[in-house]
Amino acid sequence: MLGRVTTTEARPRPRRGRAVRTGVTIAAVLLLLFGVPWWTLVLAPAWPLPVTVAATAVFLVALLAFPAGMFLGHARGNDTASTIGDTILGLVWIAFVWSIIGNVLRLALLGVDGAARIAAAAVAVVVVVLALWGHYEAMRVPRVREVEVRLPRLGAGLDGLRVVQITDTHYGPIDRARWSRGVTEAVNALDPDVVCHTGDIADGTADQRTEQSAPLGDIRATMARVYVTGNHEYYSGALGWLDRMRTLGWEILHNQHVVVTRDGASLVIAGVDDRTAEFSGIEDHHADHEAALAGADPALPVLLLAHQPKQIDGAVAHGIDLQLSGHTHGGQIWPFHYLVRTDQPVLQGLSRHGERTQLYTSRGTGFWGPPFRVFAPSEITLLTLRAG
Repeated sequence: MLGRVTTTEARPRPRRGRAVRTGVTIAAVLLLLFGVPWWTLVLAPAWPLPVTVAATAVFLVALLAFPAGMFLGHARGNDTASTIGDTILGLVWIAFVWSIIGNVLRLALLGVDGAARIAAAAVAVVVVVLALWGHYEAMRVPRVREVEVRLPRLGAGLDGLRVVQITDTHYGPIDRARWSRGVTEAVNALDPDVVCHTGDIADGTADQRTEQSAPLGDIRATMARVYVTGNHEYYSGALGWLDRMRTLGWEILHNQHVVVTRDGASLVIAGVDDRTAEFSGIEDHHADHEAALAGADPALPVLLLAHQPKQIDGAVAHGIDLQLSGHTHGGQIWPFHYLVRTDQPVLQGLSRHGERTQLYTSRGTGFWGPPFRVFAPSEITLLTLRAG
């Protein structure tokens, strides 16, 4: 008697299925991102054929150049490609957002002759103006934002302590060595007691961004210069950046703390690694509040550096008085703000969490990727700490 012969069909590999879904999703997003502005600015107004063809060609070139620039730039390390891809991303995002608003205007003008052309012209003007202004805002040396923070546990001897925060400098494919020197001059002009860098120094390795980061070595502080990692360090050779910052004379708060004292009053300045560090594969890199505070006098107030506002829960649990964070860029290009808020508890500014803990979230000193800042100005933050 013959046994039953069974056959099994080979199942498609899960990875292949995920890759297909990812590819389809990316294609759909790109078509939507480029298609809405193309329809609003080119197709709906029914321009003369030569204008329509030429404008369509521009959109098509941008659509093809964008993924190529992002891949060759961010995956292969080509700075020119990165600049092209990032710039296209910023421009198309601005055009996409304002095209949607322009179509609302077109509906409001329904029945008016040439409504589509009026809307298209208005969108084009707004996009050009915002792109030029946004680029200027991204490339200029940030203005100083002054904030006063009262810490009830701070001793009188440290009343008026001047803490300057810089963060998210993102030295990248666009050479901003001159900008970096300007930031250093602006910080030194504030005569700070403590200077903090709360992460995301660069996009690129320390060797690639040597010239841009060099001015950090000239920043002056009477009591301490302290630094913690951001998530982008873990994409760009974190250990190299730690060595670079040590060489430049900064204190690395890798789940560690220092104590500053003046006129009999002391403040613990602690730092934890970014929350993404534990997935980096680098040994002993993860956010560890207990290690950062080990040996610190629990009676002293604590200033904590943690790159992401999302790390505030750990600060509350450990009785931190004030946490300084960055990461959000204040949204960078409106209305990306609303997407940031789905991931982070705070977008920018001073906020209170729990009975003791306050959080200050900087909008960032530099910019990531697209060289634009729209309705989200960069900042160098001067925090004056007041005794309680």
